[in-house]
Amino acid sequence: MECKIEGQEEQLFSSHSERTNGKHPQIVNGLNRSPKKIPLGEQPRAVRRQAFMVILANMGVISTGLALAIPTVSLRQLTSELEPVYLNSTQASWFASINTLSSPLGGLLSGLLLDKIGRKRTLYVLNLLAITAWSLLATPSSTSTEAFYWQLFISRFIIGIVMGLASAPSGVYAAEISLPKLRGCLILGTSISVALGITILYSIGYFIRDNFRLIALICCCYQITALLCVLPLPESPSWLLSKKRVEEAMVSLNYFRGLDKSPRIKHPEVLEEFNILQKSLHLRDGERKPSFLTCLKLPEVHKPLLILMGLFAFQQLSGIFVVIVYAVQISSDAGVSMDPFMCAVLIGMARLVTTCPMGYVLEKWGRRRAGIISTFGMTVSMFLLAGHGWLEVLQSVSYLPVIAIVSFIVLSTLGLYTLPFFMISELFPQKVRGPASGLTVAVGMFFAFLCIKMYPDLKSSIGLNNAFIFFGAMSFLSMTFIYWILPETRRRTLLEIEERFRTGKPKKGPVEVEMQEVFVR
Repeated sequence: MECKIEGQEEQLFSSHSERTNGKHPQIVNGLNRSPKKIPLGEQPRAVRRQAFMVILANMGVISTGLALAIPTVSLRQLTSELEPVYLNSTQASWFASINTLSSPLGGLLSGLLLDKIGRKRTLYVLNLLAITAWSLLATPSSTSTEAFYWQLFISRFIIGIVMGLASAPSGVYAAEISLPKLRGCLILGTSISVALGITILYSIGYFIRDNFRLIALICCCYQITALLCVLPLPESPSWLLSKKRVEEAMVSLNYFRGLDKSPRIKHPEVLEEFNILQKSLHLRDGERKPSFLTCLKLPEVHKPLLILMGLFAFQQLSGIFVVIVYAVQISSDAGVSMDPFMCAVLIGMARLVTTCPMGYVLEKWGRRRAGIISTFGMTVSMFLLAGHGWLEVLQSVSYLPVIAIVSFIVLSTLGLYTLPFFMISELFPQKVRGPASGLTVAVGMFFAFLCIKMYPDLKSSIGLNNAFIFFGAMSFLSMTFIYWILPETRRRTLLEIEERFRTGKPKKGPVEVEMQEVFVR
């Protein structure tokens, strides 16, 4: 290709010399430059296919948002002594938090299933478990308090496993089917789906306030639809190659690059990408495959693992999930003058609207800047919320609690809420991506359990305003953690990120991991 173009340039030069009677020709700026070529995987047809399949994969992830929000809209009925069976305060706190305690099991299971049965079948398991959980929540006993509580408990325990399962597969799938330029927007689908699930359930709860069984039944019907959405998904080409299913991997890669589904690759650009992917897997297979525990000794594994565990811990300690789970209760306690259910709907809508452009924000600002702006704003919001309960000058602003709570949600979505789930698919190398993602989510959800379970006791022991100060202080510490520790991954390929952790400096030269943009020079 290069020789052909060089010959064309010589012919152009010769003909131009003849027209100028042997005089030195004028050099036309840009004559020997070819127009920038858009990689095949970034062209409209390929982008549409990638985006549509990622949307279908994330349909089941919406159940995470539904599960997080159900305590907000159901606790008033579940704890009402006017009901034939109801929960006491201790049982209610377990109902609100037990899902986050079981979520680490789902995270660990996710890591196992992603590598063993693939991304698509893991999504099948996720949706089947969610259908079981919502069915149990819709049909508890109406006569026996003990049977009522234990069925709710089991339902929430199972939905927690679903939450852990849902954190990684869609993001890993999106990262593996896309090119670096599109990866950020597609990975963000997981966070958008969670935010959408929260908003949907808050909205349902606004209209159906005293019938949690009907709400659970609606969620169950939705989950059946989400299960059906998994059927058309092609499996990830990199996972298929790792299992020696070469022809299926070719079909999948052809599809995601906008070509016909064929067990043969004819397009040179796709063939180069396939060869690069196959070469990296062959190199890995040629080595004795170490266990995950052995891999933990490698800097490209333990460094991102510790960073993401710390990021997840700060995410939970800053009170993000507490506000989601107890949105109605916090709104009432903080002195919000509007209907607390409407405040919850505003919180859900604010998170959803802010999450949608996060792909652009993270690509424009970078991961670190977005995280720093987010945590600084969260700190200010929580201190204002605490100040409203202490200072008369702030108490005169009647809508300050609503502004502070919604601002906290918006600003957390801009960084601290989104970043851990976003970067979990970027920081880990392929060889440990499944188990490392599962372990990271497990640690994050354990911190979520501690925060959600202990929030009622924390509020009772130190007071609501001091609890807000605690969340504000954790947000500030999160800002310092992001500033000093979190690496920037914007516009870097997965192998460049891995190499930086391994050596402490960026890799030079061509990167053999994903299809690079190929230009004719």
